[in-house]
Amino acid sequence: MSKLEQVLILEPSGELKFKGPFTEVVTSNLKLNNPTDKRVCFKVKTTAPRRYCVRPNSGVVEPSSSINVSVMLQPFDYDPQEKNKHKFMVQSMFAPEGGIDNETMLNMVSDKMWKDADQTQLMDSKLKCVFELPPEALESVLFQNDLDAAKEAKEVAAVPPVKPNIPKPSPEAKRPVTQEATVAVKAVNVGSSASDSEMKKVLDECRRLQAEVSKLQAENAQIKDDGLRQRKATPSDNQTFTTEFAPVAQRSAIPPVLYLLAAVILGFILGKFIL
Repeated sequence: MSKLEQVLILEPSGELKFKGPFTEVVTSNLKLNNPTDKRVCFKVKTTAPRRYCVRPNSGVVEPSSSINVSVMLQPFDYDPQEKNKHKFMVQSMFAPEGGIDNETMLNMVSDKMWKDADQTQLMDSKLKCVFELPPEALESVLFQNDLDAAKEAKEVAAVPPVKPNIPKPSPEAKRPVTQEATVAVKAVNVGSSASDSEMKKVLDECRRLQAEVSKLQAENAQIKDDGLRQRKATPSDNQTFTTEFAPVAQRSAIPPVLYLLAAVILGFILGKFIL
């Protein structure tokens, strides 16, 4: 079911205009006309109740009469670039029938009566708020806004960057590290000294082995010469001889044991340098 058409005539009908500057209370008047032969109850509502003061905000309009409602805008910092979305709504309904005086009727116009009312019998009209500034006042507001923005930007630029608070290591924290480093350096020095002494021993052993090899080679040559002299002195029989002799059971120029010993020593040296 559609709502009833508003019986009250509102002046103005669509907009409530407030003329600045808004450094003090600005009042806009709303006139409610009742052209009917019945009493009409009304109530004024807004989307921004903290910004406005309405007197009266509810009441009764007698038949063929009118009533003035004062809508007072509270002081605020006006920004021309801010979009205004404030609205007002005037609700109305016919008063109950009967011989009720005005004082009793005003007492009846309460929030409870509006809550208990038949919603299909309610009528309403909506108005939007419009803020207006004279040209000179508008220029002053824009100039002040620019000054405020410049001041804020300057304050932001003047703030020094915040450095991260990194705690410095205490002397107690440094001391164990220094001691450990000293111990490590000493260990390296000791290791180097040990390596030098082992290298000297290995070189001495190599020299001894070379001398022994030279001695064995001389002995081997002597044995070959003795064998040739013995063969020349023996008389020739019917036996067949060959000029290729089986090798005399002689010692090798470098015995296998020496090869094994040299390999072990070389591996030991390489292992020391790698570690």
